[in-house]
Amino acid sequence: MRSRTVAAVAPWVRTRLRTAPGTACALALLVALTAFLAALFPRGVEAYETAGLRHDIRSAAARSSVLEVTGPPPGLEKPQAAREKQMRADSLTSSYRGILERLPEPVRADTAESSYGVRTTVAVAVDDPWLARPTRALPPKFRMAAQAELDRHATLRAGRLPVAREAVTSQTAQVEAAVTAQTAESLRIKVGSVLHVPGQTRGPLAVRITGIVEPLRPHGGYWSTEPLLRTPALEAEPGGDPLERYWLAALLLPPDAAPVLLGVKGEPEYYWRIAPDPGRLTASDADPLKDRIASLSGGPGLLSLRAAAGTNAAFRTDLETVLGSYASMRSAITPVVAVAAFGIGAVAAVVLAMAGGLVAARRRAELGLLRSRGGSLRGIGGRLFAETAVVAVPASALGLLAARLAVPDGRLLPSLAGAAAVALLACAALPVRAVVLHRRPQAYGGRDDLVESRPSRRRTVAELTLLVLAVGAVTALRRRGTGSGSTDFLVSSAPVLVGLIAALLLVRLHPLPLRWASRAAGRLRGAVGFLSLARAGRSSATGALPLLAVLVALTTASFGGSVLAGVSDARERAALLTTGADARVTAPATSLGLPAGAIEAVHGAEGVREVAPVHFADRVSLPNGDRDPAEAKGVRLVGVDPGSYARLTERTGLGALRAGELACAKRCAGPLPVVASLAVAARLGSGPRRIESPAGDVTVRVVAVRDITPAVPSGDFLLVDSAGLSRAPTTELLVTGSSVDGARLRAAVDAAGKDIAVTLRTEVRAAFVDSPMQEGAERIYGAAIAAGAGYAVLALLLSVLGTAPERATLLARLRTMGLTTRQGRQLLGLEALPQALPAAVGGALVGWATIVLLAPGIDLVRLALAAAPGFAVVDGAPLRADPWSLGLPAAGVIVLAGAVAAAQAWWAGRRGSVHELKAGDAR
Repeated sequence: MRSRTVAAVAPWVRTRLRTAPGTACALALLVALTAFLAALFPRGVEAYETAGLRHDIRSAAARSSVLEVTGPPPGLEKPQAAREKQMRADSLTSSYRGILERLPEPVRADTAESSYGVRTTVAVAVDDPWLARPTRALPPKFRMAAQAELDRHATLRAGRLPVAREAVTSQTAQVEAAVTAQTAESLRIKVGSVLHVPGQTRGPLAVRITGIVEPLRPHGGYWSTEPLLRTPALEAEPGGDPLERYWLAALLLPPDAAPVLLGVKGEPEYYWRIAPDPGRLTASDADPLKDRIASLSGGPGLLSLRAAAGTNAAFRTDLETVLGSYASMRSAITPVVAVAAFGIGAVAAVVLAMAGGLVAARRRAELGLLRSRGGSLRGIGGRLFAETAVVAVPASALGLLAARLAVPDGRLLPSLAGAAAVALLACAALPVRAVVLHRRPQAYGGRDDLVESRPSRRRTVAELTLLVLAVGAVTALRRRGTGSGSTDFLVSSAPVLVGLIAALLLVRLHPLPLRWASRAAGRLRGAVGFLSLARAGRSSATGALPLLAVLVALTTASFGGSVLAGVSDARERAALLTTGADARVTAPATSLGLPAGAIEAVHGAEGVREVAPVHFADRVSLPNGDRDPAEAKGVRLVGVDPGSYARLTERTGLGALRAGELACAKRCAGPLPVVASLAVAARLGSGPRRIESPAGDVTVRVVAVRDITPAVPSGDFLLVDSAGLSRAPTTELLVTGSSVDGARLRAAVDAAGKDIAVTLRTEVRAAFVDSPMQEGAERIYGAAIAAGAGYAVLALLLSVLGTAPERATLLARLRTMGLTTRQGRQLLGLEALPQALPAAVGGALVGWATIVLLAPGIDLVRLALAAAPGFAVVDGAPLRADPWSLGLPAAGVIVLAGAVAAAQAWWAGRRGSVHELKAGDAR
């Protein structure tokens, strides 16, 4: 029997990869980089949102973030022994453990900072004569707390920790207690001191101080939830004389001494304070956490807590306020960040499509031959998809792995979706382009010039559709803005759509200047200019895709750079409004003014250029006349030195004025000229008015109106020459200088007086970058600028690679006709200029137009400034065009195009004409 011989057929994919390994490696690198960015973006966003949530909870005041469960003592209907037993440490510890077990996920407790015990809710006066009293009339008052685990949260400074040596009841005559070092120092308490606390149904309770303790973590939840436990306070009686004050402090009893509180005044209550643990929270836990807090406040969660703490237990927390502030900042930042994501995503998609189009153009003859030999579109497309998938899928997986290593925390699904989208686009770009090119028989020899080509009807319809989408997106963004809190895909893609429409318009208009320039160059004597323009005009019409990619990339980079510039400007403005100068020196609140030595020390400090002395008189009542009494509120009277203060306003640009407007003439005889805010000027009118103030009673006349001034960043003010005030000591100094050293300035001030505050504008500026969400969003925009520039470079390189063989052959042929090396460089440089120059100039103009169009709908306040109420000085932070962000990327495109052309000319000159010109070569 004769055996059949089967011809060996090499597999398609393996053959193609062996034929072009360089192309496969380049595609793998591009896909891996793009997949890395696509997978990294959602992980980066989730990482900074998670860090922001944890930061907000950790940085919130303990009183705001703690979960507090309270309950009244056992009722009088129970036997006294049962009431006392329920208040002992064992019973409270059991309830504490039951509460921890009933906390719903994702609510988690930080047991190291949690506390529980029994405390009195009403302060009781202790009239022992040896205790310190700010005034003779009022004795100090104390609250008592039997808080568990004092030994784990404090160290002994003197004595020993208090203990209950026998079973304590409500009638126990004496118990032990401890106080903190601050309490002992303020109230002159020592180890061995005895305080007598008034009883409720019995005689006074003797409290012997056995120890003075120092908190280990004074700002932790154990001590800061009720700051009185560690720090005494000066208080005034409600409705009494505010100058008559008394000390309010706390006594720390041992946990087993809690039953004694049933017999003294003070209304005792149980409490369990659960400090939240944000260490395992993620951004996706924010909404469930808010729902669980609501359930604990008045829902099924509260019923569960009452099963452990008692039927009358109540739950209180301000954590929902912290979560609301976090959600507000996230909703303000997310839409702005989405704009950057859409921009870079669009540019990356265009570059991937360009890569597929480049390979399809290089293999056009091969695919045409397959089609002419009976290859079906489905078969050709499937083979191309398979050979691309062999490279793109592993590369995309590698990019996903690199993203997970770069940002370990984060959900896998969004990153996987981003990497999969990149792999799918990379796999589909080549087969789709090839199928579109070869769906009909190809007529070789026809011209597909940029100048000669005419847009089809389908292209016109597609461009009009994009135009309608762009107009709708810009209109929606201008009307609604980015502060709606939700991510609208159409609104977020507005900059991309504007750049895309401008690119399509530029592509349509591009042939016109080429035709005009070619006609003018044809009349010149040299051939280089005409040849370069003719070459540029005869480039393929599909070469408009690199122009589109570069233009969209430049628009995205310009937009991202302008966002960062707007954020920086807003912070600089807010810092300047907060301090009013480069530095601000403020006298202590308890003093009448700054000592003369402090003023001289500031003048002599290094880096100080000039000092403007200021006197403040607060809550100055203005004459109201016939106006509504509700308008007669106090304003700030500001006494200044006209000369130095006028120079300060000129340097800062805050309500600039001339020294002559404030200076009082003839030794301040007659009404004093004043500069007032808008509201104050409206109330005083234009005539002389008499004003009573702590600085002296004066008659003033408004001579100028300003809406802002360096001394008063917000609110109503009245500026007057301090020489016209009878009692105007300097209370603040506004310091200007190019390089004020904060450490040396503080050292000089501290040597001249105590408790003098120094505020630097640079430190206030740094404080605005407080939230990880702000820092994360800025990093996203910085990455958007870098990625946009990188993809613009890739687009140019892909454009050059597409025509590199043809250019090399052209140079070789022209050299055989006498073209010099210098003329070859000029030819390639001028040939690249018609695409690089419109892309650069158009990118800058489109970026500027995009920012101008979208600026009314974008406010960068929450991205720029921290959420602290004291920083809400700037009314808005509008988007503005940044010249550097517009000009640098555009200039880089031109420089890069010229460098690539020069490098190609140098390389072609080295190879020589023999390597390029071959017999029968149809290039």
